[in-house]
Amino acid sequence: MNSLKVATDFLRSSHELVNTPYCKTTKLVTGSLLGALAAILQSAGLFAGIGYAFSVLTTGPIVLATILSIRIGLLTYAATSLLLIFIQPTEVFVFMFTTGFLGLGLGIGFKVCKKRMLVAAAGGFCLSLGIILLLYTFNFPILGPSVSSEFSMGAMLGVLGFSMLYSSIWMALSMAVMQKLNKVIFTKGTT
Repeated sequence: MNSLKVATDFLRSSHELVNTPYCKTTKLVTGSLLGALAAILQSAGLFAGIGYAFSVLTTGPIVLATILSIRIGLLTYAATSLLLIFIQPTEVFVFMFTTGFLGLGLGIGFKVCKKRMLVAAAGGFCLSLGIILLLYTFNFPILGPSVSSEFSMGAMLGVLGFSMLYSSIWMALSMAVMQKLNKVIFTKGTT
């Protein structure tokens, strides 16, 4: 019971990411590098096993780029999608509607929302929307052959629950990485 209270307090409290102004060139170059990294990580899904573990990490660069600037996040998302067309065309839909869309949702949530619970909900909503679009609109078997592409309320609720949990995990991970990056960047600049 106590761990549930700690978890809900964590989600309700405000996130404290430092918004440091960077010049446009720095933002553009950082977004480009993060986009290239995201494309490499997403295309690693080609290699079964360990490749899937790297593919999951694709959300991170998109979140970081979007936290830097929503415009840079959108450009990074578009650049990653275009890079994937050339590198690994089979991963484009998966990126655009799942990992990339989650990254955009979380990044925009960090920029707009002040509560962690709202940030996690924004990311979870984007991921749910992307999976449901792939599953029911494009008939893309994103959840494997065991889940039918026919409309099912049970499947939708399962996707929503999973998306909220997955988004919460990514939100916490993104905050930890941003706090470490801020600490490294600002302590190196002062010494």
